[in-house]
Amino acid sequence: MLFLHVLRRLSLFALAKPVCYGRVTSAGGLKTAIVCHSDRQPEPESVVTYEELKVMLANHSVQLLDVRNPDEFQAGQIPLSVNVPLGILEESLKLPPQQFELEFKVKAPQKEDDNIVFHCRSGKRSLSALEIAHRLGFSKARHYAGGYIDWDEREKK
Repeated sequence: MLFLHVLRRLSLFALAKPVCYGRVTSAGGLKTAIVCHSDRQPEPESVVTYEELKVMLANHSVQLLDVRNPDEFQAGQIPLSVNVPLGILEESLKLPPQQFELEFKVKAPQKEDDNIVFHCRSGKRSLSALEIAHRLGFSKARHYAGGYIDWDEREKK
């Protein structure tokens, strides 16, 4: 009986922790990082809907950062998105603006920007990206929870 009690406690502890795996290195030589996925839910104001993203893209008023791996990005992407894989996101957001612009060929996001949107395949990695960005002071950053899967399905209709 004690064994079952301990096992239940351990399983609850395991469920509360973020899922982490592997190490990622960028081709540009940025430091490696462990990739973690959180099960926490973002604040509603941190989520961008498909409709909102469409308007932002039409107005060219979004800094859309795709945090998927480069091979996923090459297979298909949302227009105007820039690939900054989750494994190098934190180091990338810490880069001086000129170095970020050289690395990614776009204007560097600023902490006060309210048009930064992260996305991935299904919303898990972009939620982790959002947590990283918020921790670094990009407090107005948001994420597209539907991810590329949602985008691709809606665009085919």
